[in-house]
Amino acid sequence: MDDEVGVTVVGSEPEAELACQLLRTENIACYYRPTSFAAGAGDGLVSLGSPREIVVRVADAARARELLADP
Repeated sequence: MDDEVGVTVVGSEPEAELACQLLRTENIACYYRPTSFAAGAGDGLVSLGSPREIVVRVADAARARELLADP
C-alpha cells in the first residue's frame, strides 16, 4: 500500500486478525506486522503473542482509529 500509517498496536496476532477483519468489513485495506514495542521481552523472538501494529492507508487512518478505539 502506498502512503501507509500504523493506527494502533495490539497485543498478539489473534487480536491483529480480529482488528483487520473489522476494518475489512468497512472496506478499509489493512495488514499487520510485528513491532519492536516489547523489544527484549522474548530475546528478539516473534511469537503469536508478540505485539502487532495495524497498518492502513493514510486516507483511511482516521476512520480506522475510530473503529478500533476502546469504547
